[in-house]
Amino acid sequence: MGTGLSMGVNMGDIITYQGIKPDVHPEAFIAPGAFVIGKVEIGAKSSIWYNCTVRGDEEPIHIGSGTNIQDGTTIHTSGGIADTWIGDHVLVGHMSMLHGCRIEDRAFIGMGSVVLDDSVVETYAMLAAGSVLTPGKRIPTGQLWAGCPARYMRDLRPEETEIHAEQVARYVKLGEKHTAALKQA
Repeated sequence: MGTGLSMGVNMGDIITYQGIKPDVHPEAFIAPGAFVIGKVEIGAKSSIWYNCTVRGDEEPIHIGSGTNIQDGTTIHTSGGIADTWIGDHVLVGHMSMLHGCRIEDRAFIGMGSVVLDDSVVETYAMLAAGSVLTPGKRIPTGQLWAGCPARYMRDLRPEETEIHAEQVARYVKLGEKHTAALKQA
């Protein structure tokens, strides 16, 4: 099972790779079945959910505070080309793939989406579910992109930004609840 964190809860596997141990904040939630490997930094109140892989074996991976990486997501880098940097309060939907990209604060990546090398999703930008952001593309602040390959659809409405903040807070609380449940198990 997992190597655990300082919380004393059997969490996901935190794996040292070539002498580099992931730097996971003690207030982060790493679900059982998740793997965090090598050059990875995870901020406070972030959550890495069940069956995720965050593999920093080539380039560094940064995940900010209050960010959630939902079930089944894979995060990797592009060896020698690009690291992966994910900001604060980011929502990453189930079964996504982030590879050698930059996801800025408060961005949203829809379920099953793919973000490829040297792509950027700016602050308060959204990539719709099932979309593929091809290498080197940039979604500007406040825009929704969708499709394969992803392209501009429309500007986001203010209420969509408010819902984003609510969902971030919901996932922080959900991570705390799962942590508490694991402590009782």
